[in-house]
Amino acid sequence: MDLLLTTGTSAPPSAATGGQTGPVTLVALYPGPALRLDSALAVAESNAEAEDMMDSDPRWLPDLRGWLSASSVAPGLRSVPVESLRGIMIVEWAGVPLPDGGFLLLGRDDTLERQLRHTLTESRRRYKDLVEVSSDFAWETGPDGAFVFVSHKGALGYPADALIGRDPRSLALEEAEDLPMPFDCRRPVDQTELWLKGADGTPACIVASALPLFGPQGDWIGARGVCRDVTEQVLRSNELARIRNRERLLGHIVHTLRDRLDAAEALAVAATETARALSADGCRIYRAEEGSGEGGRVTLSLVAEFGAELPEVGTALLDRIANGEGLVADRLGDVQLIGERTEYRQAVNGALLVWRAGDSEPWDDDDRQLMSGVADHIGIAHAHLAYQERLRRLSERDGLTGLFNRRTFFERLEESISRPDSGPSALLYVDLDNFKAVNDLHGHQQGDTVLKAIGTLLTTGVRPGDLPGRLGGDEFVLWLGRTDEAKARIVAERLLKGMRELAHLSASHEKPLGLSIGIAVHAPGRGETVRELTDRADAAMYDAKKSGKGHYALAPAYQASDSVESSSDVSAAEPAS
Repeated sequence: MDLLLTTGTSAPPSAATGGQTGPVTLVALYPGPALRLDSALAVAESNAEAEDMMDSDPRWLPDLRGWLSASSVAPGLRSVPVESLRGIMIVEWAGVPLPDGGFLLLGRDDTLERQLRHTLTESRRRYKDLVEVSSDFAWETGPDGAFVFVSHKGALGYPADALIGRDPRSLALEEAEDLPMPFDCRRPVDQTELWLKGADGTPACIVASALPLFGPQGDWIGARGVCRDVTEQVLRSNELARIRNRERLLGHIVHTLRDRLDAAEALAVAATETARALSADGCRIYRAEEGSGEGGRVTLSLVAEFGAELPEVGTALLDRIANGEGLVADRLGDVQLIGERTEYRQAVNGALLVWRAGDSEPWDDDDRQLMSGVADHIGIAHAHLAYQERLRRLSERDGLTGLFNRRTFFERLEESISRPDSGPSALLYVDLDNFKAVNDLHGHQQGDTVLKAIGTLLTTGVRPGDLPGRLGGDEFVLWLGRTDEAKARIVAERLLKGMRELAHLSASHEKPLGLSIGIAVHAPGRGETVRELTDRADAAMYDAKKSGKGHYALAPAYQASDSVESSSDVSAAEPAS
């Protein structure tokens, strides 16, 4: 270029330059935009492309003048945006100083190259961003299988430089060291899951995708891929699965309890289902004994059991469950026990105990949570059972005295005399003497006190199988199972003696309270009905009253065709006072 400028005066004129020589020839012939500026930075010459650029966007030229005036040496290159008919184009200018103090400016359209560089840079940035958001770390291994590259964030708690040169298999869990891994894959791997050890030694679940790398000769030279740590998601998913399974098992037990109308039967089935749900060898359900826990410690009694035989459970363990720790895990020989108390409205009403024998898995948090859930519903079942028993007592018992009411007494008496028996039994028909005077003189409240006292008197000393009842008003009955005539007399005398101790409840000395008792001994196998037995005892009671009240009388033996007659034994009965 310098040669052309210095020798341009000897060059022949040409039609293309209008007869001019030197720099003008270069400006005119330059394939891109070209300018020659004088020492005052005014445009001395320009070619057609430069003129088109000045016509379409004159703003770029002052920018170049400012650039040239600020340069004390050869200015070099300058890129300037120019608005043209094709849109914004980027022109890169080369400034060359001339001997006269001016400048020769030669431009080159750099738009396409700039766009390509920008696109490539954006593509790289986009790829980098996508890799970073789609994975926790990227990696590459070499021919020896060791890491040769790990993205700058590192992995599994390790910085990147701590992993470079390290064999990925050193990160595998002990039980997975011999399993295939994506770090040395020979074929593409997509979304495979593996567990590795983190820097703190805790297991981490990794999902990896990888591609093998091969050399020009087809030999394996490593692999590269991306990994994502999904430990938190996997643990959360596993926990959710455990919760759902626990809810399913608990729901099954709850439905079992609700579907059974009889609460006692429901508890027996619940013991079976609880053992199965907890993979236990057995289950026991205890219930708080009536009256315990009121101002003191709860006492438990076994109400349902399922499974293998359990060594004797001491009261100390049950006391720890019901009155102390609540959830208790313990060992009894080679048996692993876990127990939980049951509650209803914050009151302890029982306990749940399950066990595993031998070398079974120890109880884990899932077992404990399921145990607590079952215990909550067993507590509700206990309350339901207590409610059923209360309703049954209300339907079976006399509300004032607590004795069996008329209906229940005769139902149970029917059951008793219909069973084959080896010996006789006895029915005592009891009627209060001078009771009406108590109500008339002292009111019905005093009368209720008397009736309650008679109820206590009849239930004192009764045996299992005996049935004390109130037929209504001041009439009572007492069925004595497996009792002969002599024993029945003893009981009648005890009742008469006990009545004398209630003399202070009498209306007056002139009308003392007393009992008239009729005794009918029942001999099994003779076909006597409940009605016939009751009529005999009732008739004997009236015989006792005729003898002066405060006595007992014995009914004659049952004869199928005979009516009840007064017994000669009546006169021999001991008077009550």
